[in-house]
Amino acid sequence: MLLKDRTAIITGAASPRGLGLACARLFAEHGARVLVLDLDAGAAARAAASLPGSGHLGDRCDVTNKAQCEAAANLAQREFGRIDVLVNIAGITSPQRLMEVDDASYQRIFDVNMRGTLHMTQAVVPNMRQRKAGSIVNMSSVSAQRGGGVFGGSHYSAAKAAVLGYTKACARELGPDQIRVNAVCPSYIDTDITAGLMTPERLAAIVAGVPLGRPGHAHEVAGCVLFLASDLSSYVTGSEIDINGGSHIH
Repeated sequence: MLLKDRTAIITGAASPRGLGLACARLFAEHGARVLVLDLDAGAAARAAASLPGSGHLGDRCDVTNKAQCEAAANLAQREFGRIDVLVNIAGITSPQRLMEVDDASYQRIFDVNMRGTLHMTQAVVPNMRQRKAGSIVNMSSVSAQRGGGVFGGSHYSAAKAAVLGYTKACARELGPDQIRVNAVCPSYIDTDITAGLMTPERLAAIVAGVPLGRPGHAHEVAGCVLFLASDLSSYVTGSEIDINGGSHIH
């Protein structure tokens, strides 16, 4: 098992078909104890209870609230004794076109996607620094690389690009502490984040541009995250892993 006796915090991990829960499930299968964080406390508790193994926890956390992120990290330290892995999954998207973006939408997109990543990273780094070990995996997007994805508007692309820059800067700063920081960049993955906006016609158009000829699935993203969380990637930091079926080869 790749994460035997390790502990992990995963944000945005309660959605039944989401990337966060897929990561939590795979981590648990590989021996980790997981703290599932989500805006919905009940859903987080149910998600944690559904994981294989024992000792998992679920709690409410609004990642835009720094105090709640610090409380989550304190909970993990108190109950697990250590924090080995942080996976920043919590995020939202918006399809607004350039001239449709208003201040409120811009602020919300950046608050959840970028500020949430900042808050949770700051919350776990002291424990990781003390132990001179840790892995942080951030969720970016193909939208950050190609200037737009399936549904994300310009502000979403900018926020996810900020996550990439932040990932690389953190990797440089935290490297001497033996804390690795990496990002994954999925394209369209078959989850519920698009909130029912995907039509059969649009899906067919997307798949037509994918060399593998199909959309991605949550467990395929989770596999890449597991690699970055585990010792298999012990000399990998500051990287971005593309998960797009070949739709963005660069």
